[in-house]
Order: sequence, then structure tokens, then C-alpha cells
Amino acid sequence: MSADYIFEGAVIEWRGPAPYFYVPMPVEDAEDLKEDARGLEYWGQVAVTATIGETTFTTALFPKDGTYLLPLKVVVRRAEGIDLDDVLEVRMRLGHD
Repeated sequence: MSADYIFEGAVIEWRGPAPYFYVPMPVEDAEDLKEDARGLEYWGQVAVTATIGETTFTTALFPKDGTYLLPLKVVVRRAEGIDLDDVLEVRMRLGHD
């Protein structure tokens, strides 16, 4: 997959009715993405295709606190052995295949 964005981030947890795990983008990358995604957002979210390790998946970024959060699906976390506080390299591009 060709990547428009490559970044590292530590896995965080956001508790709601169930725990959700995310990788926040660095603020500098989020500023670039916000400009690149102009017109592609829906409800503030941005559709992306992301790769972590050997796993590629589609999702939508959530805007939060001046950056975007990349949701980590359970299937991705299991496939890549991802835990809270792990630092991950994310390769990502706008849109879905």
C-alpha cells in the first residue's frame, strides 16, 4: 500500500460503554491531513485505509483535541498482538479501496 502518512503513536484507551483503543496522530500530521481531507469528511470523520504490521484495514478517523484518533479494530489488535501503550507505526492513506 502506498502511504500518504506514516507516523508512530502509542495506543490509548477511551472508555465508554465498552473500551475502545486508538492511535492518536501527531498534531503536525493531523494538521496536514485536515487540509488534504477537506471535502472528504463526514460528521467530522475521515475515511482511511491503514496498515499496521502486516494488517491492512479500513476505518474512519475521529477528530479529538486538535488531532485525529485512528480506531483499532479488535481483529487488528489480535492479528498484530497490540496492547495498551504499545507504540505502533501506522501507514495510512485517505479513502477506502
